[in-house]
Amino acid sequence: MQTSSFSCGHAAFVGAPNAGKSTLLNRLLDHKLSIVTPKPQTTRKKITGIYHDDRSQIVILDTPGIMEPRQSLHESMLETTRQALREADIIVALIPFAKGEEPIDRKFAEELIGKWIRPAGKPFIIALNKADLVSAETVGKVQQEMREAYSPVATPALSALNGSNVDELVELIRPHLPLDEQLYPEEMLSTEPERFFAAEIIREKIFLLYGREIPYSTEVVIDEFREQHEDDPRKKELIRCSVIVERNSQKQIIVGAKGAAIKKLGQAARTDIEELLGRPVFLEIFVKIRPDWRKKKSLLKSYGY
Repeated sequence: MQTSSFSCGHAAFVGAPNAGKSTLLNRLLDHKLSIVTPKPQTTRKKITGIYHDDRSQIVILDTPGIMEPRQSLHESMLETTRQALREADIIVALIPFAKGEEPIDRKFAEELIGKWIRPAGKPFIIALNKADLVSAETVGKVQQEMREAYSPVATPALSALNGSNVDELVELIRPHLPLDEQLYPEEMLSTEPERFFAAEIIREKIFLLYGREIPYSTEVVIDEFREQHEDDPRKKELIRCSVIVERNSQKQIIVGAKGAAIKKLGQAARTDIEELLGRPVFLEIFVKIRPDWRKKKSLLKSYGY
């Protein structure tokens, strides 16, 4: 455990899809780094966010949700989570509360702790998210259950959405960070490049604008990311990307009647990308058909999985 005045290290956020991992990362950074949608399995790749304060630097590894794999894409996502667990100095297991008779999914909690976290051999915190959905009595009862069943470092109850008790989580993580100097400059929020976040923003808009299976059968690939020339700062950044789908019918849905749907997608994505980059962009979106791409390891590898 770290005892010096400054501490730095890696913390992995793990849990089920829609447990609130990405929302918590964004809350801690006070910046929308990880895309968030109401649909599960939005996060597919590890996203590294860097939290800074006067006493610590926490390199946060936001991971895909743990689920039963049904195809090669899911296997790749789970391997990403395993890698994050290996890299972590401390693990934050995010278990959300829910309204109803059962305040948490105890079966999944058992699997998460038993099959994923304990084998990693790292200290772990059970963070009970969405605590605003249940009574204080329920929170206390579940905290006691978690302590008795799994002996974690701590069992903070918080709300990533409204920010309650998030500062407490930082205090609990800090003593388990092994380094006494920072790994990254203070102005750095992530180790991922800008083109990665541009692709993530486009994928987020697909999740928000299209229904049914469309978001899950698509991938976004940045084909060209041409920065502005220093001698002409007025020139827009060029981002050319491909939306990968599996069938022609999906391509037709992405494009929409007379191109209306893809135009709406481009407008929504461009607005957020410009906000992220702080400069104007010219965004071109194409749609390509790659049958069963989620099952083909060679394609998955080329897409960064």
